[in-house]
Amino acid sequence: MEGAVRLRAGASKWDVREQVWDYLEASGLAAFPRPVHHRIPNFEEFKAANTVKINPDAPQKNARFLTLEARKTLLVPTPRLRTGLFNKIVPPSGATKEILRICATSQGVKEYSVPIGLDGKARVDLVVVGSVAVSEKGWRIGKGEGYADMEYAMMVSMGAVQKDTPVITIVHDCQVVDIAEELLDDHDLTVDYILTPTRTIKTNCKRLKPQGIIWHKVSYEMLEKIPILKSLRYREKQAGKDVTLKDEHPDLANASKPAVLNEKAMAENTRPQAATGSAQIGQQYVESDSLSPRLEESGMLTTVYVGNIPPTTRVSELKCALREFHATPLRLNWQGAQHRAFLNYKDKATAENAVSSLKGLSLRGNILRVELAKNQRNKGQVKGKSIVKNEYE
Repeated sequence: MEGAVRLRAGASKWDVREQVWDYLEASGLAAFPRPVHHRIPNFEEFKAANTVKINPDAPQKNARFLTLEARKTLLVPTPRLRTGLFNKIVPPSGATKEILRICATSQGVKEYSVPIGLDGKARVDLVVVGSVAVSEKGWRIGKGEGYADMEYAMMVSMGAVQKDTPVITIVHDCQVVDIAEELLDDHDLTVDYILTPTRTIKTNCKRLKPQGIIWHKVSYEMLEKIPILKSLRYREKQAGKDVTLKDEHPDLANASKPAVLNEKAMAENTRPQAATGSAQIGQQYVESDSLSPRLEESGMLTTVYVGNIPPTTRVSELKCALREFHATPLRLNWQGAQHRAFLNYKDKATAENAVSSLKGLSLRGNILRVELAKNQRNKGQVKGKSIVKNEYE
């Protein structure tokens, strides 16, 4: 169309992004307010939706406001997925338009929201994403960080979206361009509708959207940046799915098999001491590696507190998760009746690494609270009635 960006032949994804960004900047549109305030409320899919997921970027602020104004449930992904998956925006009772506008900002998301994790039972009726460029066929190019693609894949994995859940993008007319299909990958999210200041475009896109997390494209670096991704990977591994990462060592590709064997061996070793597995649910239970007496007496051990453990969780489930996230402690003090556990590590640095690795971990529907223990609770915790085993290696 007239005034649209004309892409160079053979342009790569980054070429497309740079050309569109340059055009928006040169045309004074880089911060345009996305004037689609009449188009969104009259959009049939929007009218029918009860729960709308909209990305947290500034260009979609007005879309978030209109969703709140329509008294719909608004879910906003946490920025860069650092602390979870969604924030549900909960405006105060009787909120005015001005308050709703504040709720639609990044500051409002912090002040007027509650987190929803993988087990939040969210059901999304409409997905709104931003785009740098999009074609009338529904092929989309984002900023290059992959968060929109990852958010959608995670929503698929947690059952929050279905195959027929519509995905829309809100852009300026100049961002609607021809995109070569060879630029798309199987993890790229496509869109069903494009809303611009002048048009509503139904793409009739036939290309499949992501069917879940494509683990062999996920790196360790991404896993560290997105803690909730660790929980999802653990859950899918427990379900028997292949969760081998992109940069995982070939020798570790089938690591789940030795882990299963190790668990069986552990079960054989512990059967006499633990007459029934259910005893581990409420009973205090201490399991330790061979600790150096000098290290133990020196007070150098650092303790990590793990709370919000579901009452039906077995200690074996926590141990499995600790191995999976490379956070095996020197000693595990299980206090299932109090819904908590304490993990002892050789020093503070190791303990802090464990906290980072376990952040966002979910067991049986609860996101665990993991932090350094206050006042070093490790002292004296192994005394009293407990079962001691030497199983960690």
